[in-house]
Amino acid sequence: MRAARKTTDELAQFVGRPFEGLSLAERWLLAGCWIATERYSPERLPLRIMEAVAPSAAACIEQLKVRGLDPARYEFQAMEQPYRPS
Repeated sequence: MRAARKTTDELAQFVGRPFEGLSLAERWLLAGCWIATERYSPERLPLRIMEAVAPSAAACIEQLKVRGLDPARYEFQAMEQPYRPS
């Protein structure tokens, strides 16, 4: 899946926001991008907060590393279109 050209500032506005709180328009904007959310574990119940948003999983990993976060604690998800228009 390829991300449409989105600026770093457009994507950065989503970092720190809960995935479930995205509007339909925001989900369309993120279609083709990757997000990183903290992995679930029984010791902690993380909210699905987007800690990185980028055109690729590798770029998400780099964003996490720059912020001093361990990428092994995160799962990466490719954002698809919220629905397929007919």
